[in-house]
Amino acid sequence: MLRTSLISAEEAPAYATSSDFSSVFANDLDNMHLLSFLLTADHTKADDCFISGLESCDKENGVFRDWARSWARRTIVRTAIHMLRPRRNHSPAPAAAGDPVNCEFARSPEAKRTIASILGLEDFERFVLVMSVLEKYSDQDCSVLLDCTRQDVREARARALQHVAESYSLRSVGGSGADSNDFEEAGRRKSHPAPVLGFVADFQGVTGISALCSFEASNETQANSRSDLRHKIYGVDCATEDS
Repeated sequence: MLRTSLISAEEAPAYATSSDFSSVFANDLDNMHLLSFLLTADHTKADDCFISGLESCDKENGVFRDWARSWARRTIVRTAIHMLRPRRNHSPAPAAAGDPVNCEFARSPEAKRTIASILGLEDFERFVLVMSVLEKYSDQDCSVLLDCTRQDVREARARALQHVAESYSLRSVGGSGADSNDFEEAGRRKSHPAPVLGFVADFQGVTGISALCSFEASNETQANSRSDLRHKIYGVDCATEDS
């Protein structure tokens, strides 16, 4: 009986401590801050979101240690939703202005162009794109957290990907990396709810995004394209695996 109790105690999963969460935020500082920035589209709000997320995790005492990293990212997402309360817009409206400064999180000109195009999305479309494509949330999870239907999520993702692909193409054809003016312009652009079926990009760098836009693409192709987009922005595929 004592032997069984000892084995059970040894096999019991450890819970994450405040120190564990602090290590998660410290070791993944850039990507956690980038996630906050992509969601809020504003450096000041991103700082507030990051700090609030860290403080919330610091108070948690019922999260398994193996889940600490994914829980921390989910906390950032929930905090950003609470801060901005993104809602589906049923009428055309200009995108919210992005922070008109250079993005120090971007690891390459290509990443800068992609991030700038994401910042040009309206709040709801931006949240859907970040959550469902970059963070691998299911449509059901997105609909619950954003208080909308799964159809709303699918339609918003299609609009967002169309916008990213078109914005990326214009910047790629221009041949220059994104600068502060790109981020300012991104904030003034509108999402384009044009049909995405059959949308094709012939230039290098956007083919992965265009595959995401096409309903004809296979599940494997879309999965690979989502992974490519995550890698383009995060540098590594650091989104939660258990979403």
